[in-house]
Amino acid sequence: MGGRQRRPGVRSPRPGRGAGAGRVPVDTRVEIARLEGYLAWEAEVSAADRDAKEFAAQFSWLSPGERESLEQAYAAERLRYAEDVVDRAVERCRQLAARYREECRRICARWAAVCLSVAFGVVLLAVVPFALRP
Repeated sequence: MGGRQRRPGVRSPRPGRGAGAGRVPVDTRVEIARLEGYLAWEAEVSAADRDAKEFAAQFSWLSPGERESLEQAYAAERLRYAEDVVDRAVERCRQLAARYREECRRICARWAAVCLSVAFGVVLLAVVPFALRP
């Protein structure tokens, strides 16, 4: 089926550097997530290729060129759909993260208000008896 199709922007090129010179700290979790994403996308590409071949095999009257063209079109459409699904999932994750950050800020503000109120009450209870003494 021609060349492999990859999702744009999956890998970012890294500048070549000497061994150990100018090392940049690496966030292992980010790199593992990036590797998982790359492997998941490659699995999707492989599955799309396999399913495209199975789909095109149903049409025995097609010439080899037509069959390959059908396989490429099928795989390309499936990968476009997969990209859309991933993009929607990423957008939903961003929305949820923003929502949870806002909720966390709200909860922290409430707790700060409660703590300040309790501290003020304790100070008030400690000062008032001394202020009321004759």
